Amino acid sequence: MKQLLELIGFLALVQGVMGLLHEFTDWNIGFVQRVGFLDGYEIFASVTLVVLAFALFAVAESQR
Repeated sequence: MKQLLELIGFLALVQGVMGLLHEFTDWNIGFVQRVGFLDGYEIFASVTLVVLAFALFAVAESQR
């Protein structure tokens, strides 16, 4: 379970950082800009993914 939480956290962190890079550098990377219902909220979604990643890492560390 710990490894699964760490994997999901890592993927969320990577996608959040790539979404922020897309917004600030206009590179075509990441998944956030491809989701249609997030139009106009890409920065908020990317920051949320980064925060979620750190929360998942914390939960994974609390596991035995």
